[in-house]
Amino acid sequence: MKAIGFDRPLPISDSAALLDLELPTPELLPHDVLVEVRAIAVNPADVKVRAAHTPPPGNYRILGWDAAGVVQAIGSAVQDFRAGDEVYYAGAINRPGAYAQLQAVDARLIAPKPRSLDFAAAAALPLTALTAWETLFERLDIRRPVAGAANALLVIGAAGGVGSITIQLAKALTDTAVIATASRPASRDWVRALGADFVVNHHEPLPAQIAALGIGAPAFVFSTSHSDTYLPAIAELIAPQGRIAVIDDPATLDVNPLKSKSLSLHWEFMFTRALWQTADIAAQGQILREVAALVDAGKIRTTLTERLDGINAANLRHAHALLERGDAIGKVVLSDW
Repeated sequence: MKAIGFDRPLPISDSAALLDLELPTPELLPHDVLVEVRAIAVNPADVKVRAAHTPPPGNYRILGWDAAGVVQAIGSAVQDFRAGDEVYYAGAINRPGAYAQLQAVDARLIAPKPRSLDFAAAAALPLTALTAWETLFERLDIRRPVAGAANALLVIGAAGGVGSITIQLAKALTDTAVIATASRPASRDWVRALGADFVVNHHEPLPAQIAALGIGAPAFVFSTSHSDTYLPAIAELIAPQGRIAVIDDPATLDVNPLKSKSLSLHWEFMFTRALWQTADIAAQGQILREVAALVDAGKIRTTLTERLDGINAANLRHAHALLERGDAIGKVVLSDW
């Protein structure tokens, strides 16, 4: 089968940073399905792993944790899927990813793709939707109020893939006001179109901008990037006893400013359930089913913003370069081999 991988970390400008390969068809574990991959999306996780990981000698690392495709075969323990089912999923970070024509994926992590979307539009959703859902409803628990706080969520980096779906889920499923950060006209227009109630500029001091909104101190903050830089401002602007979630990987994070307000800090890592084979691993498949239902009901939409025709090394190098610029809006998707 065709696949795209790498055998050493290289700058994305190097033609060997991602290579076209021919690999054997993966073998199935009892809980696996074999998926014929029709479309993939690219995430910051892909870029981080490619830039830092060195596979064992003679091996290639296959990235890719956003995909949609068609089930070709099922493992002995799989009951909910059959060959021919159209599915979408993020998968597991410790297994070969979706940069391949065929991928073995734990069936408990997948769901039928939204019927109203094609494969490319569906592939834009899984990783970010799971991250946003787990952050909003499991880590921050935004349906549980903070006494005296404004029922509001500040999303830092709201125009990216995770922020784009976070806005939509918060507005579709709760009455929480969403404050989105965006600095450029295009990104400000994007987050407003997705439902943000307020837009502030993350390049300007945040506490003064939040205070100027006149809604009070927000109960919740979700920081998607540069959390070490923003944490002092977050501690200043959030309500006492508020809840903060982060998903990035700062080298260090000084949490001392959180003490006086008894603020809680929650780290969200979408791959935890798959990586540790948690007792509730099947929750991810269920979340994706609920997301698909929201899409098909017209309550949320795909965050695909750029589509590249052809899943190959050249297009993936281009997609990685776009993400490395740090100003992406929505998701970049590749479709068809």
